[in-house]
Amino acid sequence: MKKWLWLGLLPLTAVAQEKPMEVIEVIGRDDSGVVLPSEESTEGLFGLAESLQDIPRAATAISGSLMEEAAISDLHDIARFAPNSFAAAGFGNPSLPTLRGQLGELYEAGMRRQAGNNGLGVPMSFNAIESIAVVKGAPPVMLGTSQRVGGFVNLQPKTARVTASDSTLKAQFGEWNQHRLQLDHNWVLEDNEQGLRISAEYVDEDSFYDYHHHRSDDILLAYKFAPNDDTQLDVSLEYYDVEWTDNAGINRPTQNLIDNNLYITGQGVQPNGSQVPGAGAVISPTGEVEIDRSTTLTDPLDTNTAETTLLHAKLQHWLNDDMVLVNRTYYQYLTREGINQNSFVEIIDDAHTFENRTELHINKKTVVGVNLRVNDVLGYSQFTTEADNPIDLTGPVSNRRIPLTDEQQARLIELRPGLFVSPGSQYDINGDGAGDFNLSDTTNSTSYQWGAFAQHELDITDKWRITGGVRADYYDVKAEDPIAPQGVEAANDTYSDWLTAVSLSTQYNWTPELTFYATAYESDSTSNSMAGGTVLNASGQIDAQNFATENSLYELGVKYAPGDTRWYADAVVFDQKRSLRNRDGSNSGIRTGGVETQWHFSSASGTHEAGYWITLAASYIDARWDDSAASQGTGQIADAFDDSRPDIIEGTGVGSPNFTLFPASNQQLQGIPEVQASAVAGWQVTPEWSVGGDLSYTKHYPLDYLQTVFIRDQHTLNLNARYRFTPQLSARIDVFNATDQDNWSPVFEGGYFGATLAFPSQPRHARLSVNYRF
Repeated sequence: MKKWLWLGLLPLTAVAQEKPMEVIEVIGRDDSGVVLPSEESTEGLFGLAESLQDIPRAATAISGSLMEEAAISDLHDIARFAPNSFAAAGFGNPSLPTLRGQLGELYEAGMRRQAGNNGLGVPMSFNAIESIAVVKGAPPVMLGTSQRVGGFVNLQPKTARVTASDSTLKAQFGEWNQHRLQLDHNWVLEDNEQGLRISAEYVDEDSFYDYHHHRSDDILLAYKFAPNDDTQLDVSLEYYDVEWTDNAGINRPTQNLIDNNLYITGQGVQPNGSQVPGAGAVISPTGEVEIDRSTTLTDPLDTNTAETTLLHAKLQHWLNDDMVLVNRTYYQYLTREGINQNSFVEIIDDAHTFENRTELHINKKTVVGVNLRVNDVLGYSQFTTEADNPIDLTGPVSNRRIPLTDEQQARLIELRPGLFVSPGSQYDINGDGAGDFNLSDTTNSTSYQWGAFAQHELDITDKWRITGGVRADYYDVKAEDPIAPQGVEAANDTYSDWLTAVSLSTQYNWTPELTFYATAYESDSTSNSMAGGTVLNASGQIDAQNFATENSLYELGVKYAPGDTRWYADAVVFDQKRSLRNRDGSNSGIRTGGVETQWHFSSASGTHEAGYWITLAASYIDARWDDSAASQGTGQIADAFDDSRPDIIEGTGVGSPNFTLFPASNQQLQGIPEVQASAVAGWQVTPEWSVGGDLSYTKHYPLDYLQTVFIRDQHTLNLNARYRFTPQLSARIDVFNATDQDNWSPVFEGGYFGATLAFPSQPRHARLSVNYRF
């Protein structure tokens, strides 16, 4: 293990030697009752543990019971509860959330987790997760600078319990041969002192979509040690092994495809006469047919696999009644291999991420701390020869494959026999003054991030308080080309910089139930590539702009939580400015403003009583390019076709892909609906029977930058019913997309493929779940 990993553990060891005093273990609620979002605290984000009403931010907490009731199984499903969380399809496997029109970060136990590259990453498992917190805007000062600042999702991992041993067995059986099995068991090793928990999940799923599958194994081991009332140690180790299919949806997204599932046929032809998909290919339409929505851009020969190991440790020690010392440690190891027949390659040979943070909490008003984060990545990438629009999906699978020509191979490096990737920088081999290679995200880089932060809450009166926070992070980064061409010296560079964050918020309790707040936040953030690595530019340097991304957030809100009922509501007005990392590695500015509101209610005064519950969320967003350039792989869908069939489409004959850079503007950001609304509800009809469902709606929005194609108003209705045979045994049936809507979504964040791809939703389908507790 690397030396920096052992050095990072030293603060944890020091804390463990402190004299114990007093701590209270919070075990959590029984899953037989629903815990509303307003009843779940956010642990380790803004302090030790804060309720929604006390946080001066727009946030939504999703308990384990709500995750089960709303059948949340991936990051896109948070849109059922959280306003302004509509997301692109993420190539069918979302690895990051989308919040307020841009990719957000993924945290676990308050530590930034290794995730995808611009949303194209590794699908995740919720086997190890107990609950979810969704927060809008850049992470607070305690969590540190990050790459994506639209908001963040914090996953709270399962912990062992020291008071009761129990087991839960869950089995799911869905259409298209979809099977999931999970076993969760907790042992009490020593009453009120030591506990051990294991949670294991097996997934074997085929798919509605052709050639699409998901196979994974996930196992979590969690240990708790509470030697006395003042000290508690939680450690968890998770291993995840997954094989899946990248799914790019359906290409050639004309308005007729969106509205009527009508697809224009005909294989594209490159300027050199080749029918292999390539840049500038032009399609001569041969007809228009209704396409089966299961026919998407997948290939049975594609390879996508990943393995990751995650370690989390949290040591909490009460120094006295007013001071708590907390140490958090996180380590993740990730490998990934993605080799697709359309010439896309992303291989992460080795990615290590380590972080250790020590926090001192004083009087529940002040927190100060330091942290170290290390990210070490070796990876290879190649996405420069992809071409989707020329492919005729109604033809043979061979239409989709892109064998590289000798000329294309000459601009790449052979990583393995027959497998070509981009070098990690540009080189002029023939001396003509021009670069001879294609560049993607290949890198061998290491970054060290040292941070210090402080946050203090000042009571002006018994009703009015002000909270301020500051943070500074020093980055020291080195990167080199891991696969330079033969005969040249591999490019390498180092870079260091300071990144800062400042937050200021004020809260006024008009009454104990009614709180008004205002928040201002300014921060710097980084711009990274796959696995959080840092790439070299064409000049062989680390671009300083990757460490100079400025973000701002201004937010006004009101929160209402009556003390005598299970009722909560809030409303927020926000203005947010941040950057989006484009597919080519550049950055574009985005500015958003809007309104968000949520309401939660339960008729039962306790979590075990009969009754009904409902949670509503709605949002409006005005998302625009902030006097910034935008790009698309193709300027408009008409460019892919010639004008030989004007009865089908009036093509321009420009060809596709034809990388198009649009000038700086305040144009509406494509791929984001202005209005989003959702409702989730449940009703305990009898002690045995309960029913529920969720309904979501999005207003029509442009799919492409020029707004030539729109995704119409859409809704999705999911229904469920559960029967409890005994207190231990229950069965549930879920019907997804109950009204069988032909819905669509973008494939990629930021609209790069807006004139190339659209992702079709699954038709109505059902799933049976059986739970047994013993």
